[in-house]
Amino acid sequence: MKANIRFDHQLLAVESEHQVHAMLELVAPAAPKTNERPPLQLALVIDRSGSMGGPKLAYACQAASFLVERMAPTDELALITYDDEVQLLRSMAPVDKNAIINALSLIHPRGTTNLSGGWLKGIEELRRSKPDQLRKVLLLTDGLANQGITDHGTLVDMARTTAAGGVGTTTIGFGEGFDEELLTDMADAGQGNSYYVASPEDAPGVFAQEFEDLSTLVAQNVSVEIRPSDEVKLLGVLNEYPVTSVQGGLQLNLSDAYGEDLRRIVFELHIPQLARLGVAKVADVVVRYVTVGDEVAAKEITIPININMVNADEATSVDPDQQVVEEVTILKAARAQKEARRRADGGDYKGAQEMLRNAANELRAAAPDSPRADELLQDAELMEGSADMAAPGDWTSHHSKSLHFNQRMRNQSRRRPQKGE
Repeated sequence: MKANIRFDHQLLAVESEHQVHAMLELVAPAAPKTNERPPLQLALVIDRSGSMGGPKLAYACQAASFLVERMAPTDELALITYDDEVQLLRSMAPVDKNAIINALSLIHPRGTTNLSGGWLKGIEELRRSKPDQLRKVLLLTDGLANQGITDHGTLVDMARTTAAGGVGTTTIGFGEGFDEELLTDMADAGQGNSYYVASPEDAPGVFAQEFEDLSTLVAQNVSVEIRPSDEVKLLGVLNEYPVTSVQGGLQLNLSDAYGEDLRRIVFELHIPQLARLGVAKVADVVVRYVTVGDEVAAKEITIPININMVNADEATSVDPDQQVVEEVTILKAARAQKEARRRADGGDYKGAQEMLRNAANELRAAAPDSPRADELLQDAELMEGSADMAAPGDWTSHHSKSLHFNQRMRNQSRRRPQKGE
């Protein structure tokens, strides 16, 4: 894992207080070749409640078949369905593609939604498998948890505990009726991904992305601990990862890392007046992770964060780091998305529109001469489109969910490598 720190202002004037943004860039190593990757152990848990009727369930099962087709003979899979009852269609065993795809084709909708029952059955199957391999539940639903365990906090705590025991959770929400807050919180606590399938046609792309991640996993339990030096204050982290207070700082849970992933974590420091010229240490960053594959090992990297203290004239002679400034702009825009969604859901459409349009203008202002201009302008257009929809009669559950998942993606600042890079 490669790590690098950069500041929006690398040179600071002595004898002045400063608030600076620091950006940690983490780059994961390349994934092993397909025939060298560790075996996967998956529990596919599918909602078959009545609301999944029609194309949703058919497309979900077809997309699941796509995933099964790409699994290797050394991989294992369990297949579970749930409505008000939980049914184990295939227990954890090496992948028999024809049998699993046939079982998927025979799933039909019925009943209500015992989400916890299906999920826990998947966990039970994975706990019977080898603990030194990648074990993950893929939980599909289009509705609310209305049978079994339904409390949000309890389910999230269970996902966190289960992940600590080596079984992760990825969630996939279909349509407009599911609880996106619950599914994303379960995925974050469960060290997995969370997806929104707005229409049945989106399902194959979601399963393709999840399989790509699963097959290129290079590290698990990635965390970042930020420890400010004496008298330096950590004012906050702009990304939204699960956070734990630890002695001397904060720890962020980044979940898993995939081949050549780039993560950017931005945090703000208050630096007091320093009288001495030269390099000053303002914090430490500790990166921890567990490697996967033939050699499973816990790794730890400590990165001292130093900044240069200079006279006032020299401090103003250097332009800010444009990449850090852009990332700060993107993350602040993501926060604006979150607040705008809350306002629109509460009926304050005018306030939501104003926040989204202001964020769009900030993104456009950052775009000129930027190597990420296309990305910034695309984000601005998305926010303008959301602002247009944030109006009485136009704002729907679909718009709310789309904004939620887009904001979540931006806040986690994960850039997947593109093919050919």
